[in-house]
Formats: sequence, C-alpha cells, structure tokens
Amino acid sequence: MTLKLQKLEKLINSELSSKIQNSSLDNGELLIEINENDLVEVVQFLKSNENCKFKQLIDIAGVDYPENDKRFQLVYLFLSHENNFRVKLSIRFQVSQIIHSLTKIFPSANWMEREVFDMYGVKFKNHPDLRRILTDYGFKGHPLRKDFPLTGFNEVRYSEKDKKVIYEPVKLEQNYRNFDFESPWEGTNYIKEIKNNKDGKKN
Repeated sequence: MTLKLQKLEKLINSELSSKIQNSSLDNGELLIEINENDLVEVVQFLKSNENCKFKQLIDIAGVDYPENDKRFQLVYLFLSHENNFRVKLSIRFQVSQIIHSLTKIFPSANWMEREVFDMYGVKFKNHPDLRRILTDYGFKGHPLRKDFPLTGFNEVRYSEKDKKVIYEPVKLEQNYRNFDFESPWEGTNYIKEIKNNKDGKKN
C-alpha cells in the first residue's frame, strides 16, 4: 500500500508540479497542499486521471487559525474505490476570499459547502444554494469560528405573551450565585427564614 501511495504521490507531483505546494504521506493517506485558485483543476485531475480515480468526495472539513494571515483552512477528503486510496487536499486562504464550489464536479459538495458556510462563514463561488443548513436562517455569527462566544449572541425561547418563538440577547441568570457557606448542620439562611415564617404564622 505504501509503495503504491508513493508512486501515486510522484505521479501527482509530476503531472501537477506547478500547482502542488507540498505533499506528504501520513497514516496511509496522501496529503496534498495547493493554492486555493488551483482547486477546481486539481480536483478534476484527481477524479478523471486513470491512475487516481478519486470519484467520491467524503467530506469537507474547515479549520480556523485566527492568528494567521491566511486564517481559514479547508481539507477535502477523497476516496478511490477502484484503487482503495484516500487523499486529503488542503487549501489555506484569507477571510475575504471566495472559494470555488465543487458542486459541478461532485454534487454531494452542495450540503458540505453549506455546512462550512454556516459554521465558518466561508463563501463559495457558483454554489447553487448557499444558505445556512445547521442553524436558523436568522442566526447571527458562525459557531465554529474561534472568536465566537461560547454562549452565542442570541438565545431562543417560546414567549407565552407573544405566542411564538422569539430571539433575544443572551442573559446569564444570576439567581443561583448567592451561595450560603454556613454549616449544613445549622441550616442555611433560606431554610431558617422559611422556618421562622412558619413559626410566626402558628403563633
């Protein structure tokens, strides 16, 4: 398997020498790093070349590195059933860049790219229906960005008054932050208050 992957790596590097920035073998998988502008051409080669035949797009994974100039990374995972090979294609790009959609090459990329758009805010050029897919259409922000707050910006609840689901800014309740550190054998303040009230009513 390793020898076959090494031959495949040499083939890809020789055929796409000007487009491959780096390639490596790790855990029985081939990782290829390319420029985002060469994505479509490289993917078409991997799918159609007789020695590659990567005809299934398994997944598109996003990564956020907010400290880097090229903040986002997308990793495309492909599978060749005929050759029993897996390859990972990696691109890095800035927040403002728009990435070419792969929906014309792999129709299954439709929902995968929508998920990346929803979670990271990455936009795809020529995507047929780039809408949110995991969050609500009125959702603010992108949850998998490193600068997205853990509590989010808005909370959703059903309003009995309005008889509908409403959005409102997140409010962290403080009702349970008044702790009583007295001895449990003596009883806490609120228990004492309840007891006193009951005794007062009896008298």
